[in-house]
Amino acid sequence: MKYLHTMIRITNVEDSLRFFCEGLGLKETRRMENEKGRYTLIFLSAPNDESAEIELTYNWDGDNLGEGSRNFGHLAYRVEDIYKTCQRLKDMGYIINRPPRDGHMAFVRSPDKISVEILQDGYLEPKEPWASMENTGIW
Repeated sequence: MKYLHTMIRITNVEDSLRFFCEGLGLKETRRMENEKGRYTLIFLSAPNDESAEIELTYNWDGDNLGEGSRNFGHLAYRVEDIYKTCQRLKDMGYIINRPPRDGHMAFVRSPDKISVEILQDGYLEPKEPWASMENTGIW
């Protein structure tokens, strides 16, 4: 397993980049704009260490983060076999909130309701029972 990133929601790109890049010294490693989804993802890492990133998520139409919100989104991990990982978690009694229908991505929540994104290293063909499973709850 390899740690990928931690996502946080932001309300202002410039203010956030000023804090994380100018203030903390992180460097922008890549940016993705999604017109259909109306959001921007900005990935930051420490200089000379791109092994762990922060993903800043900016929703173009605004995001109600709430008073005093910590704005935490999710942790993300890449795994060798998403189906085996999800089955192990399911067997342990955890709910797979967003099953890996596509053979690539799933979400599960920790006992403390922290969302964890599980990403397949590469792609696997869609496979039952996962391909037919519905989402459960929120992630």
